[in-house]
Amino acid sequence: MTADTPAVVLGAGANGLGVARSLARARVPVWLLDADMRRAEMHTRAAKPLQIRATHGETLVEDLVRLGTTQFSGVRPVLFLTQEESVKTISHHRDRLSALYRFSLPPMEVVDTLLHKEGFQRRAEQLGSPIPPLVHVRVLADLPALGELHYPVVVKPGERNAAYAQQFKKAYRAGSAAEAVALIRRILLVMADVVVQEWIEGPDSNIYFCLQYVDQYGQAAGSFAGRKIRSWPPQVGGTASCVAAPEVHTELSAMTTRFFQAAGVVGMASMEYKRDTCSGEFRMVEPTIGRTDYQEEVATLNGVNLPYAAWCSELGLPLPPPAATKRPVVWRVRSEDVQSAAAQGQRITQGYPRGGQVADAVCRWSDPMPCLVQALRHVRRALLSRTSKTMPGSPVAGSKP
Repeated sequence: MTADTPAVVLGAGANGLGVARSLARARVPVWLLDADMRRAEMHTRAAKPLQIRATHGETLVEDLVRLGTTQFSGVRPVLFLTQEESVKTISHHRDRLSALYRFSLPPMEVVDTLLHKEGFQRRAEQLGSPIPPLVHVRVLADLPALGELHYPVVVKPGERNAAYAQQFKKAYRAGSAAEAVALIRRILLVMADVVVQEWIEGPDSNIYFCLQYVDQYGQAAGSFAGRKIRSWPPQVGGTASCVAAPEVHTELSAMTTRFFQAAGVVGMASMEYKRDTCSGEFRMVEPTIGRTDYQEEVATLNGVNLPYAAWCSELGLPLPPPAATKRPVVWRVRSEDVQSAAAQGQRITQGYPRGGQVADAVCRWSDPMPCLVQALRHVRRALLSRTSKTMPGSPVAGSKP
């Protein structure tokens, strides 16, 4: 029965889809859970779709308990988390859920500390990790501390916040203290939790990451080093395209493992770095704790199936060895990669490894339905938009040719 134990992936999107495809590649039965059954990723052939009411909060816990005692009764599947809010929920309700699902998380205080940017900063400083100086701003009285930083800086929320996300970008680059202060004054009206950190010079291609699964003994059961090609928006956004970075694997894996072991991290985790153009040194940017990374599948595509390694570790099965790949594989979100390349005056293939392959985050010939559903949705939106413009009373319909 152990080898037939299913995996439950909580949260669709590019992240959840990549995890489901990684597990299905290893012939693990997968259930993909999300609150929105209309999402294109819920149509993948890699997993069985299952609707829940929410992906975080008490409602999620109630749904997981219900499924654990009905759909998954007696099975105790391996649980994979793809969203930060889900991690917080599962961490605070771990005692209630651990009898129904298999998962590994750091102690609750470690999760709470490392999920907050200021908490991570202080822990990294305590451990002597390479990280730029940071100022935490909660009230206007904290603003004078910005004068201690060297500019430019990056301004971002201390942790994920729905109200912030509705009004602001993921992060901002500020070239002066005055610019940073003006921005922070606006943000404080929405959330009283802002961090300001010295900017690390370098293009998107200087951003690296190390994806890992850390077993209960603090050992990396799997580790993969990668590099962004482009972000969207450039410099301050999420991954638009990325690829393996074997040339820095040894260095980044060792640095990441040291930090995670010292900080008490277990389970799915990763660390983002940026190589400083001026010094050539790697600086820590932020960790991902308790969940898969947005671009987790890039590791699988390049021979290191971390979700499968996690599944094996949770079940006490032998760990899979890395698989050799003939050519490097680029993982990309096509629409965002195209926009990022255009914004920077680059060819879409600029930065791609010579002779490499390209795997779209959603569209695959081997799993076509997510792409087809996504395309049909785009067509429907375009038609509705055109129809609304030609309806009586609309500016277009009332205007003269």
